[in-house]
Amino acid sequence: MRAYTGRCPGTSESARNVSPRVLWLSVVVAIASLNGCSVDGFAPGGPHRLAVGELESLVRHSAQANSVDPKLVSAVIDVESHGDPAAISRVGAQGLMQLMPGTAAQYGVLNAFDPAENVAGGTRYLHDLLRRYRGNTRLAVAAYNAGPGAVDAAHGIPAFAETRTYVDRVVAALR
Repeated sequence: MRAYTGRCPGTSESARNVSPRVLWLSVVVAIASLNGCSVDGFAPGGPHRLAVGELESLVRHSAQANSVDPKLVSAVIDVESHGDPAAISRVGAQGLMQLMPGTAAQYGVLNAFDPAENVAGGTRYLHDLLRRYRGNTRLAVAAYNAGPGAVDAAHGIPAFAETRTYVDRVVAALR
């Protein structure tokens, strides 16, 4: 007979001590896989698209309130979530404008899956990035994707392939 050690065989001490952040991210990923991050999600009836007019109205209102080009807001939404208010990225970004939980909290977004809150918060964030980078859309969009710290450290668009592709896609959608 074996003595109970409080461990599952084959696990290490570090496997038992999972950080709250890792646990939270695991829950988000599990929910995303159940709800789906696309039109063909597993949970039927999930809010995977807004009516075009409703989305345009949200964009127009938030863009005007924050002095941001509505085409830029629409381009970010298209590239980030393809217009899916239930989208969750592999790193935990949420909603139409794919706000990270910390950014959402910083901009007063209580429910990142609420289209109006998400677009309002994401547009305020874009406004602040455009101001920080003196109207340079490419740098602001790079910072939206990789974070301002990465843009500042690189003294420009970081050399991350994902960020460079992202910037090109957003800028192309502006044309």
